[in-house]
Parts: sequence; C-alpha cells; structure tokens
Amino acid sequence: MVLVLFLSVTTPQVTTNATENNHGDPGPFNTHILSILLGLSVLLLFLGLLTWYCLRLKNQRKAVITAVDKKVPNGILEEQEQQTVVLLPRSPSTSKTYLPIPVDNLEEEYRIRSADDGKLFREEYSSLPGGSIQGTCEEANKEENKEKNRYPNILPYDQSRVILTPMDGVTCSDYINASYIDGYKDKNKFIAAQGPKQDTTADFWRMIWEQKSSTIVMLTNLKERKEDKCYQYWPDQGCWTYGNVRVAVEDFTVLVDYTIRKFCVQYQASDGSKSPRLVTQLHFTSWPDFGVPFSPIGMLKFLKKVKQVNPSYAGPIVVHCSAGVGRTGTFIVIDAMIDMMHTEQKVDVFGFVSRIREQRSQLIQTDLQYSFVYQALLEYFLYGDTELDVSSLEGHLQKLHNTNAPLDRVGLEEEFKKLTNMRIMKENMRTGNLPANMKKNRVLQIIPYDFNRVILSMKRGQEFTDYVNASFIDGYRQKDYYIATQGPLVHTVDDFWRMAWEWKCHSIVMLTELQERDQDKCFQYWPSEDSVTYGEFSVEIKGDTLCETFSLRDLVLTHTPEKQTRLVRHFHFHGWPEIGIPAEGKGMIDIIAAVQKQQQQSGNHPIIVHCSAGAGRTGTFIALSNILERVKAEGLLDVFQTVKSLRMQRPHMVQTVEQYDFCYRVVQDFVDIFSDYANFK
Repeated sequence: MVLVLFLSVTTPQVTTNATENNHGDPGPFNTHILSILLGLSVLLLFLGLLTWYCLRLKNQRKAVITAVDKKVPNGILEEQEQQTVVLLPRSPSTSKTYLPIPVDNLEEEYRIRSADDGKLFREEYSSLPGGSIQGTCEEANKEENKEKNRYPNILPYDQSRVILTPMDGVTCSDYINASYIDGYKDKNKFIAAQGPKQDTTADFWRMIWEQKSSTIVMLTNLKERKEDKCYQYWPDQGCWTYGNVRVAVEDFTVLVDYTIRKFCVQYQASDGSKSPRLVTQLHFTSWPDFGVPFSPIGMLKFLKKVKQVNPSYAGPIVVHCSAGVGRTGTFIVIDAMIDMMHTEQKVDVFGFVSRIREQRSQLIQTDLQYSFVYQALLEYFLYGDTELDVSSLEGHLQKLHNTNAPLDRVGLEEEFKKLTNMRIMKENMRTGNLPANMKKNRVLQIIPYDFNRVILSMKRGQEFTDYVNASFIDGYRQKDYYIATQGPLVHTVDDFWRMAWEWKCHSIVMLTELQERDQDKCFQYWPSEDSVTYGEFSVEIKGDTLCETFSLRDLVLTHTPEKQTRLVRHFHFHGWPEIGIPAEGKGMIDIIAAVQKQQQQSGNHPIIVHCSAGAGRTGTFIALSNILERVKAEGLLDVFQTVKSLRMQRPHMVQTVEQYDFCYRVVQDFVDIFSDYANFK
C-alpha cells in the first residue's frame, strides 16, 4: 500500500516543452512543486514504514510477555489480565506410553532421562494425555459458577467434581472448584482443589465439614511475586465464622519448610451446632516462586508428616495450591508412587498421572514438576526413611557401632559414605572462584555456592566487594538462620565485621583456636583489651568470661560513619582439636543452649558460626543445634538427612566420620541428661 502511494505521488504528468525555459532548464515554479512532491512522498514512506514497524514490535512484545514475564511460581504460564493458566503445548503424538520402572532400575532411568537438560523427561511429559476425552465441565461453566473459578480454564469435570449439599433458595450452591482424586489403591483418597477465593471460602469450609476431612495440605503461599495466589481462609488467632462453619485456632507450629496449624471446626446449623472436630492444616512454604524445590528432602519430610497427622477414619485429604493442578498433582503423585514402591517394588509415574488426569485435567503442569516427582522417588529409594524416635536411638547406635566388635564401625561408615558420595556442585561456585575473590578464600575446596552465599553491599566504585566466603544455612524453624563462614584472614576481617553488621548478627560462635599445630587457623578479629578498628567498624571488648568449656566475650560493634552501635556476644568453644572431636558432648550441649538463649533475647537474627575453613566443625555444630532442637520439640531425630541437607547448602559440612558419629553421641548424651522422655515435649 505504501509503495503504490509512493508511485502515484512521484509520477506527475509534466510536459517538458511547457516547463522548460529558453535555455532548456525547468522553470523555478515547477522545480519548487517537484521538490515539495518529492519531500511529501519521502515523508509518507517514512511514516508508513514506522507504522508497520511499530505494529510488528507490539506483536513481538506481546508474545514475549505471555511466554516469559508471566510465569507463575510453579512454572505454569499465566496471562495475568485474564487470570488464565496458559497451558504448555502438547506433543503432536500423545499415543506413546511408558512402562513401569522397577525400583532397582530407578537410578539409571533417572540418569538417562536427565541427560541433555532433561530432554527425555520433556518427551515423556508431553506424551501424557491432557485430560479426559469424555470429561465435561457443564456445571463449572454455568454463569452462576464462573466467578467461583480462580482460573477460567482450570475446571473440575462433572463426573469427578465434589458436590456440596445445596443450600435452600441458592442456585448452584452445590458447586466448588474441587475434584476427587484416587490414591495408589484408595479411591477418592484426595480432593484436589483450587486455592479458595474470598467469596468461596465459606464453600471451602463447608466442603471440609461435609466430606469429614481432617487434613488440609496447602502448597502455595498467599502471595507470590506480588500476585494473589490464595485467600487466607483461616483466622490468625481466635475464631471466625465462614458461612455456617466456625473455625477457631487451637495451635500452630512454624518449621523451616512448613507450618502446622490446628483448628477446632464446628458446623452451626439452625437446629443446633454439631460436635466440633479437629482439622489440621499443613502448609508447605518452601516451594519457590519458579520451578520446584531445590531438593526433595523437605517435601518428603512434609509428606511423612501428612501421613502421620491424618487419622485413618477421616475423609479425603484436601490438597490445594493456587489452581489446584500443578503442585497439587505433584504432591499426590509422589504419595501414590511411594505407596506403589512399597507394595510392588516398582513405580509407574506415567501411568498414574494419565489415570488421575481423567479425574482433573492438567495435574502436574510442567516437565520440571514431572522430573521432580522422579527426583523425590529416587531420593526416597536411595536413602529411605532415616528418621528415628528418641526411644530407639540407643538400639540404632548399637547397630551402627556393631557392639559384638567395638572397633568395627561398618554400619556407621556405610551411612557416612552415602553422604560423601554426594556431588559437589562446582558449577555453582562461580563467584567465589573469580580471580578477584580467590585470595579471600582460606581453603580452595570450600567455597560458598552462588545460590545461598552471603552477599555484602558493594563498596562504591569498587568491584567484587560484595563477596565473603560465607553461606546461609537453614535452621530447624527458620530459613537462613545460620551463617557458616571461614575464620577471617588478615585481609578479610573488615568484610567479616561488615557481614555481621549488615545482617544484624548478635551471636558469633567460634570453634577453632587462633593457632593449631603451629599453623594460623584464624585471624584474631576482636581486641584483647580496649578497642580496635577494621575499615568502617570499631570493635570494643566489654567483658571476657571463661565458662566451663567456652569463653564468653561481650563486644560492642560500632559502625563509625553512622555512629551506631550493636552488642555482639562471642562464644568461643575450646577443646575441639583440628583433627578429632571433643572429649565429651556436654560442653557442646551447654554452648548450644547458651547461644539459643542469647538468640531469644536479641531477636533471632542469623548466627555466625565458624571454625577455620567453615565446614567440618562448623557443620557439626549447626547439625547438632538443629538435631537437638527437633529432639526437644518432637522427640524425633534424623542425623543422616540433617547432615545431607547441610552438605547441599555448603560443601564438606560435617567432614569426617568421627564428626558424624559425634552428632549421634551428643544426642545420646542429651537423652541421658534428660532421661525422662516428657522433658522433650
């Protein structure tokens, strides 16, 4: 169109004889007209091309926003304005099937499928049927029910939807966006539901009551990336009434990966209130904004807790995320396949997902979630359930140490060897391995992973000043509760104090001497008397007390530019040799108790823990702190998984079999000190 316009404007019928003067040149008038016409034509061409370019760019941007920027936490694609879950494209051929896998082949099959960035996982996932061919959603699509759906394209099938008891005079009051889902053997073991909206919360609690459900599994946070994912359908404290259901908070426990809330639920009918029931909500909070959890350890612990909490007489377990298909499906499939693993010594992920998608479409929404199911099953198969009740600890230790031959520790060494076989992710240590940062590392093998390294504020005009050899480590109840770091070097001591200041640390635990075996292990970063200055910080000593097994120093940390101060308590444990372990466990129990008391008084900010390299003794102290806290709270311990989790957060945490054994022995000492089991509760 632009080209035609250009030709029509630039080819005027001009007669040469009429416009030439006596010298054969065009006249000034006609020359002026011709110049104007040419200018206009060029301008029109430019405007036409600009319009075409802008339209093309707009379409490109729209495609980019849909595919990338609107990702929701569990990996699905979302068109935000319409609140529609954009479903991933399916393979043209969905007829391919995959056979069940014997558990002995699971490790090899996982390795094969994971190759080439998970290419075979993507192929297997895309071969799944999207849903039921015969399935209809007539009830969900009724005009009265459309507003009850969080996403208009994630709807329950008519044949498997949960039907509520109709309310007198209220049309379509039997509808809720929820579907019955089978377990491995149990029919309708679960109800997969969307996260309640504000105006469907009363229906949600009505469903809980009518279905006699005792357990709610919540797999999303209320908000993720500033987007509403689920309405808070419970009171923070006290009680609240939703429709005819009264919900009162009985108790809640916050742990690092999940929170447990207990509610007293009572139906208030016109003919009198029904007997109250206990409903437990287990809220998994560690599913990241994108993709899947970094490790399946937390999810497997969570799943075990769900199984323990849910009574045998209860109705279906209600599972929900935001849409009620992605994370919800992932959880249900892991549960079913672990049951299948125990019963048949094989797993059939493809077959089971295909089957339950007949009950609710799109269960498991991404190939990443699909591969995470396999990862969780492999983790469970390789390491099993290593959790112990305190009462069985002594017997377990006898097996590990083989009491018939006291020097033979095959069982213990075999258990520890599984930990040392874990791969160190060197590709995730790029920052610490930069040439500018290498000199800041005391030991070249112990470098923080990029995903959880402690980041300092960058000094103005100075590159690479955000690095310190330190890693955030999860506690029993809080994420990033510890900072595991190396003993400061002479040229990193100001970074050490900058870290303590910026992350508001009030407790430092030191597990090494300054020198051991005539070698420097740590620079003395505090004054022996008065005060000393490091960069922008001054450190003043206010007190130095020698306890039975550790020194207790009270330090005042001052940020000189702001003239602000902070009290820091320094716990320096003595009697832990570089090679070997402390002579007895009581001193470790005492220092852990002292640190926890200080934390409660100072606000539970991160605890800095260091030895020399920040791995062996540091990891053992953090492992013991987490293990003992769980023993006190639950009467349970899992030394193996605790240490495994630490090693996934920082390499070589708990470095030797002696340190690993020491973890068990300290717990036994703790149990002996508090021999009355009731003290743990």
